[in-house]
Amino acid sequence: MVTGGVAAIAYGEPRLTNDVDVVVDGAPKYATAFTDAFSTAAYYVPPPEVLVAELGRSRHGHFNIIHNDTGLRADVYVAGDDVLDAWAMERRHTELLGADSIWFAPIEYVIVRKLEYYSHGGSERHLRDISAMLRISGDTIDRSALDHLIRDRQLHFSWEKARSHPE
Repeated sequence: MVTGGVAAIAYGEPRLTNDVDVVVDGAPKYATAFTDAFSTAAYYVPPPEVLVAELGRSRHGHFNIIHNDTGLRADVYVAGDDVLDAWAMERRHTELLGADSIWFAPIEYVIVRKLEYYSHGGSERHLRDISAMLRISGDTIDRSALDHLIRDRQLHFSWEKARSHPE
């Protein structure tokens, strides 16, 4: 499912981003499917043994797929046993892009992850993204679920900063 900056753009307002963040619910047995899905002439994909290791991690599995000609990058995060990722995978939804369907993470997940990234790194970009999502898609948010996730992850301080962030 798509998350990160691209999801924030879909739920909020346009901005520049250098990559697309994707969460996959995969297992090591799918490593070959990843390498086979991308032409090695057009894309950099890590070797199968790297994918096996990353897809097998219970936490923090991650790899990149890079388009050789443009340098555009997909940051692929492995859901593993993260309960927030599992929650989001159950609630993801599809959006049509031309003739293709793309899975998107729920807005509550995108907000919570951006709150976490803000808590760890302090980047105002995350607060701007959240502010735009609240302004533009706020009526689609399951406030009860969002409050529960914020409470469980102890993100109250960051949430207050995001809600009071100037537009």
